[in-house]
Amino acid sequence: MNGREFLDILHVAEKLKDTPRHCTTSKGRRESVAEHSWRISLMALLLRHEFPALDMDKVIKMCLIHDLGECFTGDIPVFKKTQADREKEHMLLTRWVSSLPDALAADLAALYAEMEKQETPEAKLYKALDKLEALIQHNESPLSTWEENEYELQKVYATDAVAFSPWLTVLRQEILQDTLDKIEEGV
Repeated sequence: MNGREFLDILHVAEKLKDTPRHCTTSKGRRESVAEHSWRISLMALLLRHEFPALDMDKVIKMCLIHDLGECFTGDIPVFKKTQADREKEHMLLTRWVSSLPDALAADLAALYAEMEKQETPEAKLYKALDKLEALIQHNESPLSTWEENEYELQKVYATDAVAFSPWLTVLRQEILQDTLDKIEEGV
């Protein structure tokens, strides 16, 4: 990869800094996709000792790249995203990845394939962290920013994604308790 190719990749990825997500920060500002990706990457780093048998560098890579497709489509909340939206994002991301220098394209394509299959412990952990971070962020955002359907979604979302891990299952329960407390307090 030469310097121009590297810069071109960064210019595409930079779009995630300006791509707003559905959720807001604790101060009520719309968070960006880049901020979400950063935090799930941090979560993976912090959990290195909780999951010593996993290749956490691979998990961090998955966390860093998981939403690159949103450079092309924007963020669509899970409860609004259609199959057509998923297919369009996949097609645009695949086209972009295949345009990258060969070695990098192969690395990213392999990661995306593993992430999509959801068969390895690393892929399962990345997906669980992706979903858990959204729940945590909603709990940190003002209740006034929640949509009506999110009150119930916060109670059930990601339960299936964490089932493979007793540690994550306990974490999910802690997040649920934070949700219930937030709703009860009304803030």
